[in-house]
This record gives sequence, C-alpha cells and structure tokens, in this order.
Amino acid sequence: MTTETTRALSTDAASVDPRDIPVVILCGGMGTRLREASEKLPKPLVDIGGKPVLWHIMKTYEHYGFRKFVLCLGYKSDLIKNYFLAYRQQVADFTLKLADDHTPQFHNTAGDEDWEVTFVETGLLTGTGARLRRVAQYLTGPRFMITYGDGVGAINVADVLGDHIRSGRIGTVTGVRPSSRYGELVTEGNAVTQFAEKPPATGWVSGGYFVFEREFVDKYLDDDPSTMLERHPLQQLARDNQLTLHTHEGFWMGMDTFRDWTELNQLWDAGTAPWRVWAD
Repeated sequence: MTTETTRALSTDAASVDPRDIPVVILCGGMGTRLREASEKLPKPLVDIGGKPVLWHIMKTYEHYGFRKFVLCLGYKSDLIKNYFLAYRQQVADFTLKLADDHTPQFHNTAGDEDWEVTFVETGLLTGTGARLRRVAQYLTGPRFMITYGDGVGAINVADVLGDHIRSGRIGTVTGVRPSSRYGELVTEGNAVTQFAEKPPATGWVSGGYFVFEREFVDKYLDDDPSTMLERHPLQQLARDNQLTLHTHEGFWMGMDTFRDWTELNQLWDAGTAPWRVWAD
C-alpha cells in the first residue's frame, strides 16, 4: 500500500490490508452495443491502447494495493482464461527449444504481476447479482470489492474502502457524474449564452466500484439466474439504510458503445488518459 493510500484511510481503515480483500470483476457480458469492437471478443478483452479494458481496471486496483481478483466469467470465457494463461509470453523475451519439451526460457520479468486471479464460470446469460452469488465460496474475509469489467475511472479505490469502513454500513457505491452525450445550451431569450459540449450530469449515477460486507451475499442475493445486482438487492439495501455513497467528481467512463471505445483509445494514445494512475 502506498504512503498516500495509508494517509487517506482512518485509523481503523488503515489497519485493513487491501492485499487480503478480494476484488470481484463482472466479466460475463456480451457487449452487444459495442459490436464493432467486440464481435469476436468478450467485452472485458476489448482493448484500450493494445491492452484489454479488464487489464486497465486491474492495474487501477493494483496501484492501491489490491492483488486478489475473482473474475465472473460468461460469454467467451475461454478467451479471457487464455489471455491470462499466455500473459507472460505476450510481453516477455524468451527462448523456445523445439527439440525438447517446448518449455519457454524467459529472459526478463516483463509480464510479472503480483496478482492472484480466480476464474469462475458463472453462466452465459446470468444476471449480475446471480454471478456474484456464484462466486461466494471465493469471497474470503469480512468484505470484498466489486466492479464492472467495462468501465475505467481515476478512482481512488482505497478511499472508497475507507469511506465504507467508516460508514459501518453493509455496502458502498461510487457515485459519478458522467458527461452528457449531447451539448447543453444555456440561453437568455433566443440568445445562447453558453455552449457546453459535454456537460457533466447534474445528479449522481452509479459508477460501480462497490464495497460490500460479506453478509450482503447471503442476506440480499440468491442463485436465481435472473437476479440483477442493480435491482432488488441494491434497492433493498438502500431501503434498509445500509448503502453508503462515495462521491467521485473526477473522470469516469463506461465503455458501452463504439464511440466510447474510440474516445478512450484517443485519450490513451494522446498520453492523457486520466485513469492511468499507475506507473509503467
């Protein structure tokens, strides 16, 4: 954990080691609205700057000390598994002797990540809540993080954890203000006094990046394949006054459409990606 992260947490929260907290990432969706980029790939493998959006999400968590990941798999799960099984070979230098057992001899540490990744088959058409319920056996410890496999943000996930612990509630959700897709006009009579190309939303919307106490899984979820995390489970949690809001005013963007994918790649290629909080 970085010094900055430790300072961000209260005394109680600072005693929690993020290395021990599982991070669940929902990776089962088909990405039908991103068909131009994802027709042959599961959505979490669609690339930003040559790396899957899933990788970007994991690097964000790693920057703040998290290292245990649980991937809820569904659509084209074999491709996600194969990506990580061949992770080192994709970036490292190695020698392969084709006369023996074909075991690569690696010459550098490129591709080494301090990650422990658990791959869980949660069904092809399973709802987000049911996917979470189906990884329950891998959620060791008193709490866990969870996010979607298609959104990036300059989000201090250690602060999200700190707010959660200080609140004493069962769940915490990160609220964001995504930019509108349409220009907003401020007018006086028939005169336009201000033109905002992409103004932020006026209210908070869920950006994912949740924290839950382990009891959430048993009390609010079931294995019904149609169970959506965003419907009854979170609605009931809010009615029970057990859901905390962590506000994030900075950059956040879901990769829902080809237009989103293009914009995220443009930011990365220009070297101005706000979510790139980690060092190379």
